[in-house]
Amino acid sequence: MTITMNDLNLIPALADAVGDLGFTEPTPIQQKAIPLILEGRDLIGCASTGTGKTAAFLLPLLQRLGSSRTGGSRALILSPTRELAMQIDEQALALGYYLGLSAVLVVGGVKMDPQERGLKAGSDMIVATPGRLLDHMRFDSVDLRNIEVLVLDEADRMLDMGFLPDIKRILAALPAQRQTLLFSATMSPRIRELASEILRDPAEVTVDRQKPASGIEQSVYLVDQDRKAALLTRLLRREGMQSVLVFVRRKADADRLARGVRRAGVEATSIHADRSQEERFAALEDFRTGRCPVLVATDVAARGLDIDGISHVINFDVPFSPEDYIHRSGRTARAGAVGDVFTFVSPEERRSLAEIEAVLQHQIPRRTEPGFESEGGGSEPIQRRSSPRRPARGRQADQPRTAPAATGDDKTAGSGRRRRRRSRPAVSAS
Repeated sequence: MTITMNDLNLIPALADAVGDLGFTEPTPIQQKAIPLILEGRDLIGCASTGTGKTAAFLLPLLQRLGSSRTGGSRALILSPTRELAMQIDEQALALGYYLGLSAVLVVGGVKMDPQERGLKAGSDMIVATPGRLLDHMRFDSVDLRNIEVLVLDEADRMLDMGFLPDIKRILAALPAQRQTLLFSATMSPRIRELASEILRDPAEVTVDRQKPASGIEQSVYLVDQDRKAALLTRLLRREGMQSVLVFVRRKADADRLARGVRRAGVEATSIHADRSQEERFAALEDFRTGRCPVLVATDVAARGLDIDGISHVINFDVPFSPEDYIHRSGRTARAGAVGDVFTFVSPEERRSLAEIEAVLQHQIPRRTEPGFESEGGGSEPIQRRSSPRRPARGRQADQPRTAPAATGDDKTAGSGRRRRRRSRPAVSAS
């Protein structure tokens, strides 16, 4: 039996919103999570990226806020990166338009003053990164005493980025009586420990955990490290490579590779944590509009990028972990679409590939390109070591294992303003 959005007991205003925005059938995570959240349950939601988690928590949250008006900010949504926070904010505004609900975006990268005005105006929802929210808490420019719902989105990523101390400081300022929703693409022991500390008798929803979306076709190219750039430019010239997201491990490599792609005659740009907020906005807009069909990124973009029509994800460097592979892959084939994921694997990276395949529980098909066969021989067998290897990240690494005191992607300056009812912005189904 097919379930439609009309079967989820949404109030008329939200039913109109999802209809106008083209939502017809809920995704599996939405089918399972929305009824439980509407009941007021705390919840752990685990699903692969691109499966509609954002709408799964926004729809019931907005229904709760729209059913009564008590004043002040009543919902707090925390995310690990400013890009993800911005996209949550866009969807909150698009759906909240139908209920007259407002939101304020609190992220690093721009001035704090507009955010402070939005916070003091008492917007219904606060969408924030942890570091910038703490900055406002230090200056007493945010009132969290009326928060009824807390959402931790991409919670595993927040822990990976070292935000646990920040999260605990924020939790200490929230009312003890609240509904808490924790969403994650993976369910590690650290996530379960956090959930046990902050959730009360939570319901748990798991959908397609630890595997890429079904619409993704995965392939591996076994290629020597010094031949990867040439292989990339050859593939980019092929028909069908309309919108390509290329992942590298280091910030300097992102800029260097983007320059090389441009020299080869293909427009490309880059995004990483060392670029200013304005540069990152410009790069994303060039990629989104097709002005630059190739975006070279570090893992700062592995989560939070919700751009329709990405045809290919290319792992120029093998990801640090199987979880990172899944998150990167989730940038394509979003909301039921299809896409390709190519992974370039040098002989030195084959053990990391084996760890990814062990989690996926299958071998990723191999492709060959004439002239680019690796001199290192065949692939390693699929096996899982007792302690998955995660290489130490040096100064060039884009995501340190511990968060600095008041620096980094979400720890500097920010942007925010109170949002009022206005013309309806665009929104995706995820």
